[in-house]
Amino acid sequence: MAEADGALMPGAQSSALRKITMRLVTGGEVGVIAALVLLAGFFWMIEPAFMSARNVRAILNVVSFVGIIAIGQTVLMVSGEFDLSVGSVAGLSAVVAAKLMTALALPVPIALLGGVGVGLLLGLVNGLVVVKLGIPAFIQTLGVLFVGQGLIQVVTGGYPVYPLPEAVTAIGRTNLGFGLGWSFAFFIMALIVADTVLRRTAVGRNLYATGGNKEVARLVGINTDRYKIASFMTVGALAAVAGMFVMADMSTATTTVGSGWELVVIAGVVVGGVSLFGGAGTVVGGVIGILLLRVVQSGLVIIGVDANWQQIAVGVIMVLAVGLDILRRRYLASGNAG
Repeated sequence: MAEADGALMPGAQSSALRKITMRLVTGGEVGVIAALVLLAGFFWMIEPAFMSARNVRAILNVVSFVGIIAIGQTVLMVSGEFDLSVGSVAGLSAVVAAKLMTALALPVPIALLGGVGVGLLLGLVNGLVVVKLGIPAFIQTLGVLFVGQGLIQVVTGGYPVYPLPEAVTAIGRTNLGFGLGWSFAFFIMALIVADTVLRRTAVGRNLYATGGNKEVARLVGINTDRYKIASFMTVGALAAVAGMFVMADMSTATTTVGSGWELVVIAGVVVGGVSLFGGAGTVVGGVIGILLLRVVQSGLVIIGVDANWQQIAVGVIMVLAVGLDILRRRYLASGNAG
């Protein structure tokens, strides 16, 4: 009996090790947290200044802007779609809000609501075109990206919008602690709300079902069209909020607000374990993915790596993340997840 037990032990250990390895590689949050810790430790050992209060604060400030959009993008990708127009939506919302409070002298709260309204409207347009007309999200949102960029130039004439009212600049200057302001506070609140909705409510379960298998979700009575459109509107509104926080932080609305955010957001969310194919991922994972990418970029700057290599690193990480997503789906489909 002892010999039999001894013979079984290596196999059992191998199986357990394989499961642990697969959990780390394909387990979304677990894997990306481990990668984040390892990368942060690596850069800290090479250059201790990486973990300085100043650098950590800079990382968190940038993440608070892009992370707000990542929350909405995660919700949308869980439902089985994605949005390439978030950067343009953020920029257009910011310049529209700025114009409303300067050229039209509207009260700041109304102007800010106008900016959010722009995001909601563009999200609604994206959702209706994709869901009702059947235009692929890639084509529709790419088109809105270019339309948004053009409208930014039309609204601003190519010039920054300033001076903004004192109430707006005060939002950008607020220090709630550790040099972090209202954008970070909003980011944390949105993270908690969105993560709770996805994990613990029927709405979240229906979103996962919609992204996982739309036809099956319809058969059990889920209005998948409504969930997808609402998700597009959610990411549009959050993109608008992020753009206006940047506007407040800079005390001006420039034509570059939101530029390039769309690829950074999607890359970070995918790195965080949110599936490009829908039905898998968490808000926390998506946000940690954004943080991981920012850590990589900041770390490479700290150790003096050329900016071109920073972009290459982000691209390689994204491709690896998609590959791991495919590996995870195959692993789960094989029935070995248990």
